[in-house]
Amino acid sequence: MKRLLITLLGGALMIMGGCAGSHDWYHLPALEFDEVDYGYVVHKAQVRNIEVAYLDEGSGPETMLLIHGLGSNAKGWLRNIPAWSSDHRVIAVDLPGYGKSDKGHYDYSLAFYVQVLGELLDQLGVDEAVWVGHSMGGQIALVAALEQSERVERLVLISPAGLEVFDEGEGAWLSGAVTPEFVRDTPIRNVAINLKSNFYASPPEADFMITDRIQVRGASDFENYCYAVSKNVGAMIDAPVRDRLGDLTQPVLVLFGEQDRLIPNPYLHGGWTREVAAIGENEIPGAKVLLLPECGHFVQFEKPAETNAAVLDFLD
Repeated sequence: MKRLLITLLGGALMIMGGCAGSHDWYHLPALEFDEVDYGYVVHKAQVRNIEVAYLDEGSGPETMLLIHGLGSNAKGWLRNIPAWSSDHRVIAVDLPGYGKSDKGHYDYSLAFYVQVLGELLDQLGVDEAVWVGHSMGGQIALVAALEQSERVERLVLISPAGLEVFDEGEGAWLSGAVTPEFVRDTPIRNVAINLKSNFYASPPEADFMITDRIQVRGASDFENYCYAVSKNVGAMIDAPVRDRLGDLTQPVLVLFGEQDRLIPNPYLHGGWTREVAAIGENEIPGAKVLLLPECGHFVQFEKPAETNAAVLDFLD
């Protein structure tokens, strides 16, 4: 149960291991994070002495800043970048601690991420952007909109963390349960189970999430990745936004999958995703909220056509 409980905060919480029955996955060669193929040119910038990796595609009057969820990276947007970059500049980041960005014992609070992302945008000549966040990335975008509203033109929140609230005891347990050692030592056979929990029906295009995760277990900075995942669980607990949703002034689009198995947490809270989505609709001024049928937590990857169209319609 411990393994299942932690998925509630993770979005694309790829901290597990492998796939029973796929024996070839047990013999994949180890890869450094920088050796993982993203399919795009990966740029890097120095922000606060941290090398931050990002994709930078397209051009247009608006810039979209794409922020991944816990345990994931910029590849989680591969099915969206082509559509969105046709008329917009699209910047998809690897947050510090993830993907091809530097990993270390950083602060890793959500405010830290907001500051890093703001300084990255400064370096790229972007004053304000449409902040698009998935799961933990959605909560980061919410913090940015509340704390640095001048940087956030509009918000797109996809299966966002932060709307579901955990009491003090739940938060303390969750923060203590996901240690770096727990992340590091999760056996290979469980990653497919974890991956599939992010989807209503896992598409074959998502298989790279399994193979990438298995291969980077041998990376030289894998321990620091595990540390980042662990710290970020507590960071989400420590950055509540629910009581401040009414202070948002930006136009907001919220997307949920109707069959999200992670939000609300099925073990601590139970209930239905539509109940969490209703929080956004009722408490965020003027928010447009969409629930996609036959869709799980990783909305933008499972239903890319519907997601891409909804976001472009919102931006237009």
